[in-house]
Amino acid sequence: MRFTKPSALSNTARKDGARRTRPAGEERCGVFTGPESDRLALRELLDRYSDAVIRRDEAAWGATWAEDGVWRLRGEPVIGREAIVALWSKAMTGYEAVWFSAFPGEIAVTGDTARLRTHTFEYLVPSGGTGRLQSGIYEDRAVRTAEGWRFAERSFSPKEMSL
Repeated sequence: MRFTKPSALSNTARKDGARRTRPAGEERCGVFTGPESDRLALRELLDRYSDAVIRRDEAAWGATWAEDGVWRLRGEPVIGREAIVALWSKAMTGYEAVWFSAFPGEIAVTGDTARLRTHTFEYLVPSGGTGRLQSGIYEDRAVRTAEGWRFAERSFSPKEMSL
C-alpha cells in the first residue's frame, strides 16, 4: 500500500459538487467505458473463468479463450487455446484445491475489442501441502467472437501474500 502526503493530493470535482482527492498526476482508477451490455458480458467472462478454475472444468475454462489466445505468466508466452488449456490442466494436477476470485478494475470497450485490468485473489492448496494465498493482476485484452467475448491475451503478475 502506498501512502501519499496530503500536499501531493489534487482536488477534483464530482457531478454532485462534492470534492474527491487523488494523488496529483495519477491516472484515474476504475475506467469503465463502452456499451453497458458489453461490459456486463465481459464481467460474465471473468466470472465464468473463475468458476471454471474452482470447479476444475477444463472445457469451460478453455471456452473463455480465443482460439489464438496468448497467456503470459512468468516465462515465455503460451500461444493458442489448445496449448493454454494443456498447460493449465497440467498445472492444476499439482493442487488439491484452488479458490479463485477476479475483480475488474478496468473494462474499456472499443468496438469488438476490450482492455481489462483484473485483480485476482486465490487460495491455493498444493497436493500434500499447506494452503497459501496469492493475489495478482491480469492485464487483459478480449475480443468479440461469434461465440461472444473471449480472452485474446492475459498477462499475469502475481503478488504473494501472507497473513
